[in-house]
Amino acid sequence: MPTQLNKKALEHARSLLRKGHVVRDERDDWSEHAPSTDDENAFIEKHGMDEFALWHLGEDTSATPGTKGRYSFPYGDFHRLHRCGVISAESRAGQYDHTSIERALKDLLAHIDA
Repeated sequence: MPTQLNKKALEHARSLLRKGHVVRDERDDWSEHAPSTDDENAFIEKHGMDEFALWHLGEDTSATPGTKGRYSFPYGDFHRLHRCGVISAESRAGQYDHTSIERALKDLLAHIDA
């Protein structure tokens, strides 16, 4: 699976951080704060797939364009960057050897915690 860093999503995450649109929650909060499938579908219906993609740091270039399956490593709730989402995504990126995504997430986390 050729998953690569979604650079537009990284810029979006950094922009949220600069604007202070960050939730400094705890590591295990992501299961409660992550958008549900219904939330994702409603967001896509209202804002489109390009906006949905901005909330995911991974993009699988072998997956069909315009599908949710193309995007991975979510980091927020479609409103704010979540510390717990960044931690969860960083852990998974490391687990699956997505080094560039893992590094980007470590950098985001360092700036959140600064």
